[in-house]
Amino acid sequence: MSGQNIVKHLGTVYIVGAGPGNPDLITVRGLTCLREADVVFHDRLIDLHLLEEARPGAEVINVGKETGDENLQQEHIQWLMIEKAREGKSVCRLKGGDPFVFGRGGEEARALSDAGIPFEIVPGVSSAIAVPAFAGIPVTHRDHAHSFMVIAGSRSHDLEAPDWAAATALVKAGGTVIVLMGLSRLRAIVEHLTAHSCASTIPVAVISRGSYLIQDCRVGSLADIAARVEGIKPPAVIVIGEVVSLRNQIQWMELGAKFEFE
Repeated sequence: MSGQNIVKHLGTVYIVGAGPGNPDLITVRGLTCLREADVVFHDRLIDLHLLEEARPGAEVINVGKETGDENLQQEHIQWLMIEKAREGKSVCRLKGGDPFVFGRGGEEARALSDAGIPFEIVPGVSSAIAVPAFAGIPVTHRDHAHSFMVIAGSRSHDLEAPDWAAATALVKAGGTVIVLMGLSRLRAIVEHLTAHSCASTIPVAVISRGSYLIQDCRVGSLADIAARVEGIKPPAVIVIGEVVSLRNQIQWMELGAKFEFE
């Protein structure tokens, strides 16, 4: 009617963790948010089979970042989410792993909060824990490791940014260090650890395509792991610590476990 203001209700943004890779590993809540969304913004590394779960007519947009100014790209993604929510649409922001583990989910949530957009965080299964588990490597074990640390190997061009002294101290105390997004800098990571007196005999695993039947797990030590990863493809998870030695006994996928994953 003329003279009346029309109030448009804001849509809600659901920041959803898609899990470590295999589409069967998304949470029930995450799958519900995906199926009900009007708009789906997805990262480059999610399994594209998940997008088949989007409802007919949903707008599906790939916002996977390319090499370049990632900060500008991130700001644009946040702007897109805000604009779609202001149109009254339900938005699913689908991210690999867990959105709050090196997924910039915190930045997106803060942007939504600043813009007055309602949002929900839907945690996902982090590759930092799940990928080693699929390779038969527990990140903690009562007899071997009581703590673990997760480091982003590519968070900065300056590899002094992570606290390698603290990482070395944790490994020497029997803990586990997990490095995400660090495959291209594996040699530099090894050099930093050994420079801080980490023993060259410490076991290391590098796992590519984790959570799939075609996963590729290479095992060695700090002394030789860089030479063992020829041909392995990113993304990969690096596990450093004595728990890697348990893989010989509990590599359940290789030992004939039966499951439905492709």
